[in-house]
Formats: sequence, C-alpha cells, structure tokens
Amino acid sequence: MTTLPVVPHWIAGAEYPSNSGRTGEVFDPALGVVTKHVALANAAEIEHAISTAHDAFGEWRDTPQSKKQSVMFAFRELLNARKGELAEIITSEHGKVLSDALGEITRGQEVVEFACGMPHLLKGFYTENASTGVDVYSTRQPLGVVGVISPFNFPAMVPMWFFPIAIAAGNCVVLKPSEKDPSAAIWIAKLFKEAGLPDGVFTVLNGDKEAVDGLLTHPDVAAISFVGSTPIAKYVYETGSAHGKRVQALGGAKNHMLVLPDADLDLVADSAINAGFGSAGERCMAISVVVAVEPVADALIGKLTERMSTLRTGDGRRGCDMGPLVTKAHRDKVASYIDIAAADGATIVHDGRNDNFDGDANGFWLGPTLLDHVPTTSKVYTEEIFGPVLSIVRVKSYDEGLNLINSGAFGNGTAIFTNDGGAARKFQYEVEVGMVGINVPIPVPVAYYSFGGWKNSLFGDTKAHGIEGVHFFTRGKAITSRWLNPSHGGINLGFPQN
Repeated sequence: MTTLPVVPHWIAGAEYPSNSGRTGEVFDPALGVVTKHVALANAAEIEHAISTAHDAFGEWRDTPQSKKQSVMFAFRELLNARKGELAEIITSEHGKVLSDALGEITRGQEVVEFACGMPHLLKGFYTENASTGVDVYSTRQPLGVVGVISPFNFPAMVPMWFFPIAIAAGNCVVLKPSEKDPSAAIWIAKLFKEAGLPDGVFTVLNGDKEAVDGLLTHPDVAAISFVGSTPIAKYVYETGSAHGKRVQALGGAKNHMLVLPDADLDLVADSAINAGFGSAGERCMAISVVVAVEPVADALIGKLTERMSTLRTGDGRRGCDMGPLVTKAHRDKVASYIDIAAADGATIVHDGRNDNFDGDANGFWLGPTLLDHVPTTSKVYTEEIFGPVLSIVRVKSYDEGLNLINSGAFGNGTAIFTNDGGAARKFQYEVEVGMVGINVPIPVPVAYYSFGGWKNSLFGDTKAHGIEGVHFFTRGKAITSRWLNPSHGGINLGFPQN
C-alpha cells in the first residue's frame, strides 16, 4: 500500500512534521479520492508555533522599514513569476478551474502590492509648537503575534487579505489554513523564506477546532482575522474578544442582484451566470438571488438558460467553465437544497444534478442550477447555500426589492442593474449592505479600499485590507514632546545607513 504524503506545519522557517497522531483527509475533488493527509496540531504544537512567532517578533519589529519592504517586494516578484504553480495546487485541492485559481492569486497579490507601500501607510502626523516649545506627533506600532484563520474557498487570496499588511507593519503571523486545502499555505511560506523573510515571522499551523481555539485563547496572540460561515465567525469573535484580542471576523452572505426593468438583460444574464456559478458558487460574494422587478423575469430566465446550456462542468485542469465542489459532504448538502426548493413550491428551471460532467465519475459534481418563484420563507432563500444554485425572486417594484434586501440577516454584498442613474444613486444610499455594485455583480473592492459587510456578515468594527486593515494590525500612539537642551550629533557628510 502506498503511503500518502502528510502536509506538515511550517514553524521557524522550515517544515515541521507533526507528532500529534491526528490527521485529516485532503481530497482531489475532481477525482473524488484522497491524495494526501494534513497534520492536525495538538496542544504542544500550537504552543510551539505561537512561542516561535512570539520570539521572532522583537527582532522583526525592530527591523528597519526599508528592509521589511525589500522582503515584500521580493515576495511580490517571486509570486508573480511562479503563480502558475500555486494555481495548480489550488485546483488540485479545491477543485476550481485553473483560470479562476489564477484570478484568486492576482486579487491576493493586489494586497501584497498595497503592503509594499507600508512606509507611507505607517507614517504619522507632526505638529510643531502645539504649545510653547511643545511638539505633538503620532506613530503606529505593530501588535505582536496575530492569527489568521482562513476558509477553504480561497486558500491563497483570503490569507493574502491579511498577512502582507500584518507582516509589513512589523507583526508576526500564525496562519491556520483550512484543513480541506492546506498545501497553498505551505507553498506561500516557502516562497516567503526565499524572499528573505526571517524565520518565525510567518508560521503555518495546520489543524482543526483545537488549533482555532488555541489561537483564540493564547495570551501571546494579540489579534485574530477570520473568514468563514456566520455561526463560526460569531464564535470566533466572542471567544477571541473574551480573551482580550482584537478580532475581525467576516461571516456569511446571501447576496442579491436587483434587476430593474430598464436594465440591459444581456449584461444582467452574463453577470448573473458569472457571479452565481463562478468557483462553483463557493464565494461569499457570489450572487445567489436575482430579484427581478417585473415584467423582466421571464425574458431574463430565457437568457440565463440559454447561457447555462453552454457551460461545461468538469475537471478544472481540462479547460472547463466550472469545477466540482470541495467535498462530497458539501456537494450533497448543496444538492439537498434543490429538493427543499421543490417541496416549498419553487420551480426547478434547471437541475444541475442531471448534467453531464467532463471528469471522473467519482468527482464531487453538481452543475449550475436555476430556481424560479422561490418563496422568501424557504431555507433556499434564507440560508447561505454556498454552491451553484441561483434563485429568482419576482417583485413588483424597486421599493419591494429594496425592502427584501434590507430585511435579510446578512449584509455582505449586493448589486443593482439599471440604466437609471437616479435609481442607482438612490439604491447605493438606501441599501443596508456593506459592499454595493452598480452594474457590477461582484463588488469586491480593490486592495486599497476595505472589504467587509454589515449585520451578520461582519463581527468586529474593522474590515479587511485597505487602510482599515493597516489600522487593525497596528496601534496608534501620540507623543507630546519638549526638548530644552538640544544635543549635537557631530559631523557626517555621508548618507545615513540602516
């Protein structure tokens, strides 16, 4: 019998094999088989990972900013040159098609590039003679060891929302990736070492709930960044906060696309397909509900079904449009919502369970699914499905559609499609959602803005990346200064050295 490889931890700048005796299975979703195992950390390994990062913090904090930036620039160049390798790893463990994996890396790299401007982002303010002979100025300083707990759906991009900013600001990071697709994190750790990052500054701790709880409760972890489902996000926020940590916990979503009668229905159909079925719907920013203001629904459904008939679902390495779901259990859960929809009176326009798939028969397949007349009382409408299931809800007016969106428990992302500038402006002001698209179906902000929703889609006051991310990973300090006897440093005609 062939022994499958075990994905280790990354501690102190090297692979760290686990001796916990516990492992998890890592599947190739397109083949439906276990291809490797992943170490699940025990208490001793959690302590070792955090203490190693804590020991590295003092030196990294005191490293001149110019040297920190040289590491970030080197990491950016290495990532750009070799992102194809990372995309293949993501596809083999998550299942998304290669082009989507490359897109994920590109969006994550935007945050790396944003962090390359950290000297500007960290600089404070200075007021001379605020009082007689008194100057006042401010600085921002790193927190220490910070934990990043990332989900399975974006094993590269979501960690990159956090760790480039945290590291460039002088913190040390312990990343706990999803146990479903952990290899991307190890690959990134190796690339960071090649870029010159000192040992201990970036740690990968593989594990399950025990590792999560270890990060949430350890006294040497100053902050936690989390992305995942709403129930777990709430648990992370409450547990981490109770242990004195800063926490930003990004939760789930039920994103609506409001389509007004004057909208370009070809643009709407293309956008709904892309936003509903990209990455097999396993996106927190996926459009899962199209709110059609009548009389456009029938015409729109015709355009959607026409486009859906051209989609090819299969192995992401074969040039298909959509790949499998990440695990069989998740595939079965998503598929179960189709039966729920039928029982609740919805119309199944297209059932993705019946599609033909370009892949191994054992793959975790579910094709794009379209449901019409979905009752807003159905679990299909109220719950986050996190799969390729697109629901149509028909309304009679803009106001009815807006009220429907605002009455939901989530407030992550939304979009309006219209050619009426006044209606779009009214929508962006009135809708109670954190990220809004106008004729843009997936309004994920660029890296120098911040990502995060409202209501049950975000726990904590600070969003990811952008200037809010910089503030989350640093603390402000104001200094009031008076000098009565200036000193002289002597003569030196050369440029100052680090």
